Amino acid sequence: MFCIFVQNKLAMYENNLLFSIAARFLDTAQIASIEPLGNGLINDTFKIMVQGCKQPKYVLQHINDKVFTDVEMLQRNIETVTDHIRRKYEAAGLPDIDRRVLHFLKADTGKTYVKVGEEYWRVMDFIADSVTQEAVTPQSAYDAGLSFGDFESLLADVKEPIGEIIPNFHNIEFRLKQLDEAIAADPVGRMKDREVQDYVKKIKDLANEMYLGEQLYREGKLPKRICHCDTKVNNMLFDKDGNVLCIIDLDTIMPSFIFSDFGDFLRSAANTGAEDDPDLGNIHFNMAIYDAFLKGYLEGTKSFLTPVERENLPYAACLFPYMQAVRFFADYINGDTYYKTRYPEHNMVRTRAQWRLFEEARKALK
Repeated sequence: MFCIFVQNKLAMYENNLLFSIAARFLDTAQIASIEPLGNGLINDTFKIMVQGCKQPKYVLQHINDKVFTDVEMLQRNIETVTDHIRRKYEAAGLPDIDRRVLHFLKADTGKTYVKVGEEYWRVMDFIADSVTQEAVTPQSAYDAGLSFGDFESLLADVKEPIGEIIPNFHNIEFRLKQLDEAIAADPVGRMKDREVQDYVKKIKDLANEMYLGEQLYREGKLPKRICHCDTKVNNMLFDKDGNVLCIIDLDTIMPSFIFSDFGDFLRSAANTGAEDDPDLGNIHFNMAIYDAFLKGYLEGTKSFLTPVERENLPYAACLFPYMQAVRFFADYINGDTYYKTRYPEHNMVRTRAQWRLFEEARKALK
């Protein structure tokens, strides 16, 4: 599958186009080749090889402005965050800073992105001798908790404004409103199905419980912080000895409750089954992963986490499978217009799987 993806990616862009884009950031004389890198689902990514170097030197990335519609805000957020972290590392005298924080090059426009035709592009330094991990173990869960917690801690005193790059991204009230709109419209007639009606009832019966975060915020008891909002093990780079180097994939950085970074990680990492597992018997909530991530996260956030935030971390671990079930379910009722599906019932299968994970998490964390 990866080979097919790479061939398709190469076919999408003329090599001359990639060179001309890279030339907006770099001296073309030093570029040896530009080749596909990774298997990202949102942004197409390429490695830039330079003369006389066996490892990539830079990364060229196409920005998906269908997902991130305000590219100026996107890059400003990233620059603010990376510059802030870099200054803190320099003040602390940390070694090897260029491998600990991402660095984006400025183009001939003076900005860290360019628009070519109708597409946006950026270039960043390639972090040499680094790897990502896919498997989630108690050790990698602890590392992730500590690293993402420390990431939030480093950003707790940022003074510059950080924009909400995807409005209402993790707002459960907004997601339930979208579900209500899907139910009212029922564009493909799926509301007549008894199972669909049953899930509507189950979701709505627990809505008030899941509104907790938004309610605490309105009461002034829960702050918004600068969060990563896409916390996964593979959004960290490790060195060859397995030590965490830096947090990557910073596009979703925005103000949010810390529940976003805590709950979203566990939604995928603590699930013993697949996100779309048709066999609900496979799906349980892995408490060993939860405990390890919690331990690391509490260590990383000890300098700023409030008692209200700390006490409601179990709620966050339940909120995110609930929210994802709502999103899959609304898309199913709408006729599968948002998420890519492989078969007609795919979004309903996803809904069942996420609901089971929610039930398992709720039971385990009571």
